[in-house]
Amino acid sequence: MSISFSVPPQCILLENPESPGGQWLPGAYVNPARNCLSLNRERTLDDRVITWRDEGSDDLPLSSMTLGELRTEVWLVAYALNTLGLDRGSAIAIDMPMNVKSVVIYLAIVLAGYAVVSIADSFASPEISTRLKISEAKAIFTQDLIIRGDKSIPLYSRVVDAQSPMAIVIPTKGSSFSMKLRGGDISWHDFLERVENIRGDEFAAVEQPIEAFTNILFSSGTTGDPKAIPWTNATPFKAAADAWCHMDIRRGDVVAWPTNLGWMMGPWLVYASLLNGACIALYNGSPLGSGFAKFVQDAKVTMLGVIPSIVRTWKSANSTAGYDWSAIRCFGSTGEASNVDEYLWLMGRAHYKPIIEYCGGTEIGGGFVSGSLLQPQSLAAFSTPAMGCSLFILGDDGHPFPHNVPVMGELALGPLMFGASSSLLNANHYNVYYKGMPVWNGKILRRHGDVFEHTSRGYYRAHGRADDTMNLGGIKVSSVEIERICNAVDSSILETAAIGVPPPQGGPERLVIAVVFNDPDNSTTDLEQLRKSFNSAVQKKLNPLFRVSHVVALPSLPRTATNKVMRRILRQQFVQQEQNSKL
Repeated sequence: MSISFSVPPQCILLENPESPGGQWLPGAYVNPARNCLSLNRERTLDDRVITWRDEGSDDLPLSSMTLGELRTEVWLVAYALNTLGLDRGSAIAIDMPMNVKSVVIYLAIVLAGYAVVSIADSFASPEISTRLKISEAKAIFTQDLIIRGDKSIPLYSRVVDAQSPMAIVIPTKGSSFSMKLRGGDISWHDFLERVENIRGDEFAAVEQPIEAFTNILFSSGTTGDPKAIPWTNATPFKAAADAWCHMDIRRGDVVAWPTNLGWMMGPWLVYASLLNGACIALYNGSPLGSGFAKFVQDAKVTMLGVIPSIVRTWKSANSTAGYDWSAIRCFGSTGEASNVDEYLWLMGRAHYKPIIEYCGGTEIGGGFVSGSLLQPQSLAAFSTPAMGCSLFILGDDGHPFPHNVPVMGELALGPLMFGASSSLLNANHYNVYYKGMPVWNGKILRRHGDVFEHTSRGYYRAHGRADDTMNLGGIKVSSVEIERICNAVDSSILETAAIGVPPPQGGPERLVIAVVFNDPDNSTTDLEQLRKSFNSAVQKKLNPLFRVSHVVALPSLPRTATNKVMRRILRQQFVQQEQNSKL
């Protein structure tokens, strides 16, 4: 990938008994954003690097930015960041939709030697506040509003309610705001005005050690607080290497993947595209309708990333009909388990181009299991461990099965993975990922927590989480977070258990809430009404994208001897009950 270091590494990997994951590229100094903007690999300043369109402007020409223009914009924001007087390495948050401005801001923060704090634009104020506190963010970039169709969703007011540090606020439309800014906050215009006289001057990238933090992302913690996962300067290269190896992303490609900088696929998209010389395609609006389908056609997207629930909506609404997706060379899919019939339909939109399934984690910086354009693919399955990763499936005794037998069980990972996390800001990394794990060939295995099947034909299939986090629409969330909200919905409730249940025919997990009432003989509560109350509470306090699909009343919850709720048993009972009712 023609990565250039200001100080080259002493070696590729230094194994270290103190650190199970080893030290990668020890001694190296590098800046991933400078590499995104450099003229390596036959790139020219006229290469198109970002193309975009706003929802509602579907008949207007695409907007685009060349590498030369992107460099100028990023340099300017980097200079402006330096006027804030923050220490190098300070954390600076972004809570915005993924659009051309947020990508410029992301690259500028990294170029100037600060760490990005990733916050999804769908979060409510308490979630924003938690992430700002854990990361000790010193400033935040946000927008006044998010425009979705004919709706205006307030964003700046949520950031203010979260008692954020100084905010730099970007107007969504034009250059003026509909609201007054808080004392100490700065408008985007005034922020850039400070350095307008040096527009076009190259900014000298701040080169930092390979282990320096470049991004702080969050993943659901099983105890309720999100895990704060720092990406180091090595992680961007892991993301880009996966794209190079498994999706064959290269110069001339146009890569679209509806996501947000608050989730790992946002930064992944930036690095996977720019470090491989490709162009990022961004649609500012909902990816569910025909506007997005037309954008894919007009932008001549060559690699389209999806999550299964988007594909389900396209298929049921037929929103891709009449659009030409023949430029697509391959699809990528991640976030949740996919469905064979829906994915065969998706392939048919682009003359049966392959779908590369891709599964990983925020703490991996990319994938640990994937498809590959060099192997025959099987729908809704993975054909190989990701480059540089090794997979182990554990038996009930906690020890790995031999590699060549068809089995199903909890997945563990070989500890030596380039770019993977080696620390957490608010938890003990060793305890979370290694404590209590088996040793194989002298190396302790790394915990992941998904249940995987290795098939007789050598493919891998995902079967959801082994622990008490679930995956709703591609977003990992802990049962505890949902239960805390549901327990407070009605005074008649003693306790609840939240479980993610895959549909019988495969696909994304549905959220089911089991309820135990204070009065065991309670038969008067309307469960459908309760479902609606749970729904609005979870959407308001946690995430507007979550939806409760069923509520079941139980006399008590199954528990272990140490009083832990056995959600796995509940999940099995619910699936069994569904099958019986179908029979």
